Amino acid sequence: MERLQKVIARAGIASRRKSEELIKDGKVKVNGKIVTELGTKVTSSDKVEVNEVQIEREEPVYFLLYKPRGVISSVQDDKGRKVVTDFFPHLKERIYPVGRLDYDTSGLLIMTNDGEFANLLMHPRGEVEKVYVAKTKGIPSKENLKKLERGILLDDGKTAPARVKLLSADNKKQTAIIEIAIHEGRNRQVRRMFEAIGSDVVKLKRERYGFLTLGGLNSGDARELTPHEVKQLRALAMETLKKH
Repeated sequence: MERLQKVIARAGIASRRKSEELIKDGKVKVNGKIVTELGTKVTSSDKVEVNEVQIEREEPVYFLLYKPRGVISSVQDDKGRKVVTDFFPHLKERIYPVGRLDYDTSGLLIMTNDGEFANLLMHPRGEVEKVYVAKTKGIPSKENLKKLERGILLDDGKTAPARVKLLSADNKKQTAIIEIAIHEGRNRQVRRMFEAIGSDVVKLKRERYGFLTLGGLNSGDARELTPHEVKQLRALAMETLKKH
């Protein structure tokens, strides 16, 4: 038996809170009857409908994908380009990415069909730390790196403080390898942060998500997350939410 709002959220229809609103507004039916009681629990054999459409209930699955460059963080692309779900051809569950990595960015991406879990990880106040390694054209000065650490003004507001570390610099080629850790998940955020200090990112890879790394995986590989890792990720996101 599971709470109705959790079942709706897990199906990816809406967040847990939005699912509760749908129930209270009389938009949800269980076995053909409208249910407005939030404490309602359902079994796997119960028929659940939201706005007259029956939800598909699947067992939750969780994967870690090493996304290659040149792949879209989506389930389909109208231009026919490769998408992240192409790496799971035999999976019967309908999974989607948690957040996104740009077309030209490689690295760690979580894939799941658990809407509630995805919403928790992507909550603006509960964003888990993500570590990237960027190769930049031009070697940023110490002062410019400090600006990134303190937070930098972009067109959609100032970024939160980041952890930044210069890993190496090639004076001859005028390139640098820099590690940057951020909590936010704005569109093209890392690239825009470096652009703001006058350094273009020529290569970008997400190496860590919370405690998860790409250890043992090659580009294009995927592995299932263990139940313990899923539990830890939930706890990490909840802990971050509480801090804010």
